[in-house]
Amino acid sequence: MTSGPSPKKEERRSSRGLRREALYGLHLLRKNPIVLLGSIVALASVVLALSSGLIVDPNLWKTTHIALRLCWNNPIVNWNLRNVYDCSGPTTYLLGTDNYGRDVLRMIILAIPLDLQVSLEIVLSAVLIGTVFGGIAAYAGGSLDELILRLTDIFLAVPSLLLAIVLATILGRTLQNLTLSVLVTWWPTYVRLMRSQVLTEKEKPYVEALRAVGAGRVRILFRHIVPNSIYPIVVQGTLDIGSVILTFSALTFIGFSPSPLIPELGNLVNQGIQYVFTAPWLIIFPGLTIFVVSLGFNLLGDGIRDIFDPRLRR
Repeated sequence: MTSGPSPKKEERRSSRGLRREALYGLHLLRKNPIVLLGSIVALASVVLALSSGLIVDPNLWKTTHIALRLCWNNPIVNWNLRNVYDCSGPTTYLLGTDNYGRDVLRMIILAIPLDLQVSLEIVLSAVLIGTVFGGIAAYAGGSLDELILRLTDIFLAVPSLLLAIVLATILGRTLQNLTLSVLVTWWPTYVRLMRSQVLTEKEKPYVEALRAVGAGRVRILFRHIVPNSIYPIVVQGTLDIGSVILTFSALTFIGFSPSPLIPELGNLVNQGIQYVFTAPWLIIFPGLTIFVVSLGFNLLGDGIRDIFDPRLRR
């Protein structure tokens, strides 16, 4: 009588499988240098966000220097513009100063963790809501499925930015309310995506086998079906990090920031819009940061899709 493989052999086999998957993922990244570059940008953004408090004093944004307003004293770049105010000072500001005399580069470094934190909170919350409600709707079916679908239709029928503006106006101008306003517009997409995945997955033979051995519906759904349906959600979530940054920055840009001093990328652009011809760096550098970070996470999402989506790996 032969016995099955020992636990140690199974563990070694599993570790070899994970190693092969990791090597294959790196191989796919090397094949696409644009995705690799985007992944590096996204990773660098996260590292910068985590270390921003060590690079710049987190409370520096509260300190203003009116005598140094709208200064550009970088000797490398010449805008052929005269400073609006007297900008005498011993310090060289690589990206100039804003309307409050603060170093724009330092404000951008402080803004990146704020935008990334808000974006991650919104995306993770939307993924959680979408996974729960989308999975329940698809697996339960019937009137509950219909109710959840019609609820998502109501939110999807209204343009997301318009709905976020209305909610932000009603709730008030705080970072928490702005985050909630964007979240309310974001979760229906994940409900639809998870529902479509679960509808396909629940018809597979292993689900019937689990029902035959007496596994409960909740266990089947959240321990087996959802983990096998999660890869498109992960890809969509990574892609949405950049999109949420754009949406949140748009809200602060049009005037929903709780304070003009808060270091947030859209808010920094908003503070510079009135000086577009006299201090263009106030718009260019924060706007370029939004573009680069958003593009990096979009390319990272493409790379994750190529690595984990089995249909694309055939």
